[in-house]
Amino acid sequence: MDTIIQLFEESVKKYSNNPLLWEKTNDEYKSITYAETKKLVYEFAAGLLSLGVQKNDKIALLSEGRNSWIISELGVLYAGAINVPLSVKLETKSELLFRLTHSECSMIITSKNQAKKIQQIKDKLPRLKKIIYLDTLEQYNENEIGINEILKLGEDYLKTKSNDFEKIWQSIKADDYANISYTSGTTADPKGIILSQRNYAANVEQAASLMYIPEHYRTLLILPLDHSFAHTAGIYSFMYYGASIATVQLGKSSLETLKNIPQNIKEIKPNILLSVPALAKNFKKNIEKGIHEKGPKVEKLYNKAINLAYSYNKEGWNKGKGLQILKKPLYAIYDKLIFSKIRENFGGELKFFIGGGALLDIDLQKFFYAINMPMFQGYGLSEASPIISSNSLKKHKLGSSGYLVKNMELKICDDKGNTLPTGEKGEIVIKGDNVMVGYYKNEKSTNETIKDGWLYTGDMGYMNKDEFLYVLGRFKSLLISNDGEKYSPEAIEEAFVQQSPYIDQCMLYNDQSPYTVALFVPDKQTILHYLKTNNLSANTEEGQKAALNKIQSEIDEYRKDGKYEGMFPERWLPSSIAILEEAFSEENHFINSTVKMVRGKITKYYQKRIEYLYTPEAKNICNALNMKAISKLEDKHSLISDEVEKETVKAN
Repeated sequence: MDTIIQLFEESVKKYSNNPLLWEKTNDEYKSITYAETKKLVYEFAAGLLSLGVQKNDKIALLSEGRNSWIISELGVLYAGAINVPLSVKLETKSELLFRLTHSECSMIITSKNQAKKIQQIKDKLPRLKKIIYLDTLEQYNENEIGINEILKLGEDYLKTKSNDFEKIWQSIKADDYANISYTSGTTADPKGIILSQRNYAANVEQAASLMYIPEHYRTLLILPLDHSFAHTAGIYSFMYYGASIATVQLGKSSLETLKNIPQNIKEIKPNILLSVPALAKNFKKNIEKGIHEKGPKVEKLYNKAINLAYSYNKEGWNKGKGLQILKKPLYAIYDKLIFSKIRENFGGELKFFIGGGALLDIDLQKFFYAINMPMFQGYGLSEASPIISSNSLKKHKLGSSGYLVKNMELKICDDKGNTLPTGEKGEIVIKGDNVMVGYYKNEKSTNETIKDGWLYTGDMGYMNKDEFLYVLGRFKSLLISNDGEKYSPEAIEEAFVQQSPYIDQCMLYNDQSPYTVALFVPDKQTILHYLKTNNLSANTEEGQKAALNKIQSEIDEYRKDGKYEGMFPERWLPSSIAILEEAFSEENHFINSTVKMVRGKITKYYQKRIEYLYTPEAKNICNALNMKAISKLEDKHSLISDEVEKETVKAN
């Protein structure tokens, strides 16, 4: 199997009458079969060809999850074009504009809910020829068209040119590009990950070595379809096995769509769900809230049950070992009385979750395992299409990232690229047909990431003697939110330092948390000058608050209505700020010889302060710790960088 197209064609032959896509538009979910989906895909692809789409044209896809998302992507691929899937979370004009311009998209497929974003920037896209709407509009502007008209054009095209169409899709080869999927790399601009037809086909085959999906299984895709994990593990892996895929009922807003998830889960009764840590935490929170609302007796029984389950299950692989086996009968009773009722809220047929996107806290893993809805941790990255390893029902060890897919090599390397023995920590490096082609129009980053066919992930981990992979963290400086989305902090940090005279040094931090925080070294001379001109002093409470509010106002310039609004996504701007008394320098080993921050050492040293930044008190910049740091500015022995150090750091 060399291409996604071959995968789909073979599945249609094998599972023609099986339901493939489920969608709820009114009061109930309705399905369409593999054969019915194929007809729509053919018509959509032919419709694109009738509009003049050529081989390797780039077509962006910006929409919430729905049947037509999947049909559109397959249609783009059948037409010989390249899909550029875009996240609906992209809010700023600059984020979308960069991706659409950099990828040279000639068409954009979008939904009604996302259309406003495109309308705001379309005049800045000279290559843009057509906007295709997945919803029916009352009227279309010039160079706009609805999906129904595309399908009609395709139907007419196929009546006279079916042989031409067949030649086009049958000519698509393994090394043809399928997607350019944008993610944020370690540079200021996002990088376009080129994934070929074979990359996807190979990764689906590899994923199949981890677990089997019976053809009667269903999943509800609660993750965005552009998410690399949902894309391969959800759409194409389920398609490979003849299973079916449902999408969340669309609301008028993203919040309304999210609120539909619990009800949709009950309606679809999924057998497998794909999740990320943010969703896992919400599920757990809602379960515990529901238990609490049933009163103290139920809550007391639940607490006994969950604690017994933890002691019985341990880390999964050693479940019920030794004397713990004596707890099995009582665990079974608790399961019937309590845990089975919880599972009914997830449709009652859920066998397990697969967790991806970010590392899942082991306590969360143990919780879902205890209630007999295991959430198995997997590991991957978009550059690997993305699946590298996972736990499964047949083989798992809670706390690990699972065992490796087949037909892929993995080694752990030190910082010089030497292979390390089993059990030693180093960089995770992989090789296989799932490794991306490279970064689009970015040869430098491609050569830094892929060497002799090996993909250097930038993630730290080790393999244990039982061949389970443990992922420990990242060598790269990427911020990673609790839903697995990644972002480079460097551009924001540089902007703060270069554009604000009051900020000398800055390090952003987010390690799978709901929001980003920052460590700031204030510019001593500039702040003291500001206070002096306002007849204030750093020794007084009034002066300290004035200085801190000034720093806060500098950050707020990047938010709504600020001077730099839209320069960066707001979710990556710091919600809490720590003002430090000591500058980052070579003397304290927080700056290396190339005048770069040593993030790992800074994070370790300020771990307690970072933890404090995630408390309610810290959200007020005028908290006691920050006031104290400002008070030290007038101290002649202050460790805040002086003018010489400041100019050295800024020059580099």
